[in-house]
Amino acid sequence: MDRTVAFTEGHQIFRDTFRRFLAKEIGDKYPQWEADGIVPRELWKKFGDNGFLVPWAPEEYGGAGADWLYSVIITEELARFGASGVFVPLHNDIVAPYIYSFGTDEQKKKWLPGAITGDTILAVAMTEPEAGSDLASIRTTAKRDGDSWILNGQKTFISNGHLSDLVVVAARTGGKDTPPAQAMSLFLVERNTPGFTRGELIKKIGLKAQDTAELFFDDCRVPAGNLLGVEGQGFIYLMQKLQQERLVCALGSQAAAERGLEVTVDYVKERKLFGKPLSRFQNTQFLLAELASQVTAGRCFVDNLINNHMAGKDVTKETCMAKYWVCEMAMHVADRCLQLHGGYGYCTDYLVSRFFVDARIQTIYAGTSEIMKLIVSRFMGL
Repeated sequence: MDRTVAFTEGHQIFRDTFRRFLAKEIGDKYPQWEADGIVPRELWKKFGDNGFLVPWAPEEYGGAGADWLYSVIITEELARFGASGVFVPLHNDIVAPYIYSFGTDEQKKKWLPGAITGDTILAVAMTEPEAGSDLASIRTTAKRDGDSWILNGQKTFISNGHLSDLVVVAARTGGKDTPPAQAMSLFLVERNTPGFTRGELIKKIGLKAQDTAELFFDDCRVPAGNLLGVEGQGFIYLMQKLQQERLVCALGSQAAAERGLEVTVDYVKERKLFGKPLSRFQNTQFLLAELASQVTAGRCFVDNLINNHMAGKDVTKETCMAKYWVCEMAMHVADRCLQLHGGYGYCTDYLVSRFFVDARIQTIYAGTSEIMKLIVSRFMGL
């Protein structure tokens, strides 16, 4: 089907170039990175050297000043390639916007150029062992001490946890009587800051190449100049950026579902059972027709959200719907596509197996499906 997003010839050239880049720089290396639990740092530099990091950033910081569709293309193609463990979309479109939107001129000049070249890999630390979707319950604290802030606490499930050079950390700066929406602040914590340590890589059933880790802050002294934005406004800042974060999640899930369906259609045409292609069986035809319908509905929904988001519209409710429905749909599509591959689908040599395990986390991080439904219900006045 024709997409409703206004991709230009320039966008298509960029997509083709990025696809070739992924084939060359990732190719068949990804299984080794999954075994290692981390991608090579050099890959980030290659992304930066080719203009694939924070392409929307203004030229004054070294960016291309490109529209957000270039970010959309990067997210989609990484997902289609099956390289969802390469968390460039997190760096580009979730963390960097915090610095650009809420940072001072000095902070932006200090850190955005490195984020664009790949010398400064970004992460955001919100989740804690006892605070996931409920951000108001975080326990990490930050207390002012002269010209510094002292951070104490623990974060977990932090993507880019080992590779990151700069982490946006959410911490409580208000007292016990401070309203939750005014009790949190954001801090920029640099690699090698005294008191900042990282745990071992967290082993996961999917996204195995993603360097997910725990972060620890033990009397971590952060310069006062590393406060991001206004003290006490951290919760508000996080809420403002969740629309794009959840849309990015839906983008990746949608593209992965489309690619998973494509490779499955190709497979069933070649795979023979009882002397005829698997595609000739009614069960196969009906199932793939159902999956294609779901994937097509998802594409219409996601593209509409891309257009509205880029137009500056408030689609918070709709992005929560997409984060829930599209991610659940992609998980279902991956499961059914694996089933059609039979035993081969359970083998890591087949791309569909990676789509299957990587899809599972999409319904959990950046807000679980259950939390997304709760938010939507509140928008409905329930």
